[in-house]
Amino acid sequence: MQPQLTLIATALQFPEGPIALSDGSIVLVEIKAGQLTRIKDGEAHCIAKLGGGPNGAAMGPDGFCYVCNNGGFEWIERGDKVYPGEQPADYAGGSIQRVNLQNGEFVTLYSHCDGEALKGPNDIVFDAQGGFWFTDHGKNRPRDRDRTGVFYALPDGSHIEEAIFPLEAPNGIGLSADESELFVAETPTGRVWAYPLQGPGRIDTAASRRLLNGRSGFFMFDSLAVDANGDVCVATLMDGGITTLSATDQPPSFVAMPDRVTTNICFGGADLKTAYITLSSTGQLVSMDWPVAGLPLNFLNK
Repeated sequence: MQPQLTLIATALQFPEGPIALSDGSIVLVEIKAGQLTRIKDGEAHCIAKLGGGPNGAAMGPDGFCYVCNNGGFEWIERGDKVYPGEQPADYAGGSIQRVNLQNGEFVTLYSHCDGEALKGPNDIVFDAQGGFWFTDHGKNRPRDRDRTGVFYALPDGSHIEEAIFPLEAPNGIGLSADESELFVAETPTGRVWAYPLQGPGRIDTAASRRLLNGRSGFFMFDSLAVDANGDVCVATLMDGGITTLSATDQPPSFVAMPDRVTTNICFGGADLKTAYITLSSTGQLVSMDWPVAGLPLNFLNK
């Protein structure tokens, strides 16, 4: 049985990274179009042409939008659906970009870390101190692919470090309510790991990471959001939907969506109980009532 969905926007070019703003609009990326877009009253308006492949996005402490740019894809079209492929011929590397939502001006904050180029930055979350964690998903080529990890950086461009390496194509990322744990989804393994933190940007290496109780079957994980119960809601590829993984080791649940490439979920509305979900291969943004409120994000919902 399909959930009751409200269609917010269509004809988008592989939407991801939705942010529900207080004015009722949704800011998201269109990866295939290489742009940051605002959805207001069902109409899509380009904020900035960022080039490459803008992917995850989050609001920072300065009111700017921070975007993970994966550098782009070769695109595969099958009927009325589109899918991301391998590293494109015009690939110039990945980056973190800062965008002014008012005028569309943007700058590139980071393209390297300790001399190593960013490969395919994917998703991002800010902590309460104003720093941000982001995943690097890497790029695939015909005979090889990147080994990547998770980074921590400051929004003024002054500091970036690799905090976790290696992981298997890390994608979604989020923080627990007390910011004692960092959640990281791996796409090909269909796993979500919880890493203990000992402070801003610091993995507690004296403690072990834990694996959240997962599902059986063949699927892959994309982006994620944390709800008010502390559970992790992960956009799920292949069978298409939202998987909720328990923070307390209870069995997972699954809500099916009408797109095998369900990539992102965020929470909005006055009570944070409206879920906004990107159905990327069909170019749609939809919403639905969610039984649990989302966890408020730093610099957005608080």
